[in-house]
Amino acid sequence: MADAPDLISLYSKRILALAADVPHAERLATPEGSAVKRSPLCGSTVTVDVVMERGKVADYGQDVKACALGQASAAILGEQVIGATRAQIAEGRDALRAMLKSNADAPTGMWQGLEVLTPARDYKNRHASIMLAWDGLLEAIDGIGAAAQAKA
Repeated sequence: MADAPDLISLYSKRILALAADVPHAERLATPEGSAVKRSPLCGSTVTVDVVMERGKVADYGQDVKACALGQASAAILGEQVIGATRAQIAEGRDALRAMLKSNADAPTGMWQGLEVLTPARDYKNRHASIMLAWDGLLEAIDGIGAAAQAKA
């Protein structure tokens, strides 16, 4: 079990501030794609809705019921998601996963805010919660293409 200083470091003021102010924290009325992701380990759940225009996120909504780390991750995604392409989102997700699981450097560029989650590397039981919004958004975007193909 982590000692108190480790937990204080993990739940830094910046992480708690992000968790308290998650952007796009409402479901969309008419999304093109939606997905629900749940972490069986901790019970965190994220529901995401997305509208795409010309290959970029035009509108986004998320209902996040997760620990502070999962909420902070969703907040960082929400800060940058409008105008992002699927490839940019996948790049951010992959960089976040590598940072957590393989001790890779924190992402730079549009996803540099993920650096705040570096202390979570040592808390493997939180990794799934941190990844939920990212995995959900990619699933929702991919579902748009599948739904369009099913209609054809």
